[in-house]
Amino acid sequence: AYRLCIMRQLPSVLARTLTSGTCTFPGLPDMSEVRSRLRDIVGASTNWRDHVQAMQERKGLHTLLAKRQEDLPPRRMKDSYLEVILPLGSQPEIREKYLNVHNSVRFGRILEDLDSLGVLICYTHTKQEMQQRSPLSIVTALVDKIYLCQKIIHPDCDIKFTGNVSWVGKTSMEVKMHMLQLHDGDYHPVLDATFVMVARDPENKRPAFVNPLIPESPEEEEIFKQGELNKLKRVEFSTASLLKMAPTAEERNIVHDIFLNTLDTRQEGGGTVSFRSRKLPPNSVWMEDAKLKSLEICHPEERNIFNRIFGGFLMRKAYELGWATACSYGGSRPFIVSVDDIMFQKPVEVGSLLLLSGQVCYTEKNYIQIRVHSEVYNANTREHHTTNIFHFTFISENEVPQVVPKTYGGKYPINSMLYLDGKRHFTAVMKEI
Repeated sequence: AYRLCIMRQLPSVLARTLTSGTCTFPGLPDMSEVRSRLRDIVGASTNWRDHVQAMQERKGLHTLLAKRQEDLPPRRMKDSYLEVILPLGSQPEIREKYLNVHNSVRFGRILEDLDSLGVLICYTHTKQEMQQRSPLSIVTALVDKIYLCQKIIHPDCDIKFTGNVSWVGKTSMEVKMHMLQLHDGDYHPVLDATFVMVARDPENKRPAFVNPLIPESPEEEEIFKQGELNKLKRVEFSTASLLKMAPTAEERNIVHDIFLNTLDTRQEGGGTVSFRSRKLPPNSVWMEDAKLKSLEICHPEERNIFNRIFGGFLMRKAYELGWATACSYGGSRPFIVSVDDIMFQKPVEVGSLLLLSGQVCYTEKNYIQIRVHSEVYNANTREHHTTNIFHFTFISENEVPQVVPKTYGGKYPINSMLYLDGKRHFTAVMKEI
């Protein structure tokens, strides 16, 4: 709430008109204008047949790249500040796209909008007045965190997005975004989001320098300092990953306690207790029985301005599978609490077969921690490549069964590692909110 208050104090006159078209809210663009402006900045073709030529034309923009960051003029936080309207209340004709069966807003659509807005904010930060097209390819590298303070987003009330660049490295930018919804004549906070974007050359092959950021007030100094801390937290969290380091002593005890609690101590025929003799505790579900899978064919319709599959589309599909996994597991409607640590490891090409796997990793009272693994399958080579790992925290209407990893052998089986990783994410989310 404190961070949201700071950003709302930035002058409203910083809102920019992105196109010359008219809008229900004079001076404020809507999401369709955001995407139109992105295509203009990059020079992307709206016709899939022309995409190869359009990308070929971008190669000539290499000469506009800065050789050093010091050659670029510094920017202020207010230089990249944008306000965008989603007029669900005043323009009912767009409402159906955002509507779910519970008569509230589809959160997956909000993820798409946040992704588009985050990219445009970064292009606004790096804009050079004399250049019609940007030589930079700005893409989403990480969704650091999204926290919601409202369970339900109403489908018949206008929404306002605000955001700006809050921290800058050499080739990366952190973007803070906020979503507010209109009630009783005033906008009330719904969520806070932190994305990390990276700038690359026109062909999206190598890193490119971005304009430095200069804080202008103690409040902005604090926001910039928080960006530095966020970077250090990400490095620390990655260093301690279970893919790199063994579980802590406390975590090893947790796994062992689960093993002992699920051990079947009945000795039939005078036999000894076996490591493989397991029984499910009351009100529990084996992890292997708490998953759902889906397949998406990646059509040209879902491409971004660089003719790869739009990151927002991937997030929407992963979220919807995660929601379905939580819903089927808990037996009641789940509400999203947090999205965190979505790393975009590999771009998804148009025409790919996208395999998504949703897994309940950890539960506590009404909370369900979901991990969605995304990979592409190449039918020609029969190879699988991981593209994303998504982490979602849901709260269910009712208390949910305890999810339990099942050990088949080995010191730390994979389900136990997924359980511990889910617990780590859940604990980190609870500390933040």
